[in-house]
Amino acid sequence: MNKRKRHVADVAFTLFIERGVQQTSIQEIIERANISKGTFYNYFASKTECIAAVLELLRYEAREYRLALEVGKDATDKELLIEQISVLIHTNEKRNLHVLFEGLLHSNEPELKNLVLQHRLIELRWIQERLQEVYPFSYEDQTYEAAVLVHGMIHHMLFVLRVTNSAYTLKELVSTMFQYVEILLPNITTCFINTSYLSVLEQTITRPVVMKEDLLQLVDDLLKQSLTLEQQQLLEAVQQEFLRETIRVTVLRALLPALSSSFSQTELERRVQHFVNVTWHYLKAK
Repeated sequence: MNKRKRHVADVAFTLFIERGVQQTSIQEIIERANISKGTFYNYFASKTECIAAVLELLRYEAREYRLALEVGKDATDKELLIEQISVLIHTNEKRNLHVLFEGLLHSNEPELKNLVLQHRLIELRWIQERLQEVYPFSYEDQTYEAAVLVHGMIHHMLFVLRVTNSAYTLKELVSTMFQYVEILLPNITTCFINTSYLSVLEQTITRPVVMKEDLLQLVDDLLKQSLTLEQQQLLEAVQQEFLRETIRVTVLRALLPALSSSFSQTELERRVQHFVNVTWHYLKAK
């Protein structure tokens, strides 16, 4: 994500926390970010796509935090995992991330709820993989159930501690929850979660969101290649559609088969087919 696009995503996130997801309009994001409407739509096709980018940015920053903590340390060390989770929760609390998730879950919009599910599945999978590193005697079904348990215990304990104004330190809380998990983990013999089904669900729901900006970059890269006049004209026609404020889906659906045909049995066939595939995915999401 380039700096300008990241700036817009940061501004949108701030507004979502201040005003709520449903109460924040695209126009307000545009005004606060001091950009034109065209610039916003070059980055995001909709507010939903903007929210998806915000969540992806948050996940990227979380990965950076976790990796920074791992430098020079043993990945199998339980204390490192406790520290990684504690730092991440502290950061999320400072940012009032729960406000964003509550807004998305109460939006009555399936696409927005799906983004929360996607985010949580990615988070649970990371915990499961780290538990597998720390407790290698366990198998995937056990560690996934343990990931759900530790995630649930921590967040429900935090909720009760907040509403009762109880004194606690985050690291002490996470460490205590891990003591419970260590007792439970060897005794998890009946697993309720079907991880084989879960893997299929993850592949479907955690599929990366295709952005208009990404598609424009792919077109630009293809236009730099050695092309016939027909190939160039088709790519430029597709490019012009993506540069429009409102994309004409029917026009693109007519152009894409012709584009695939034009590059058939050429050196660029696979690259063009990849572009066509991700464009179809983008259009289906609209």
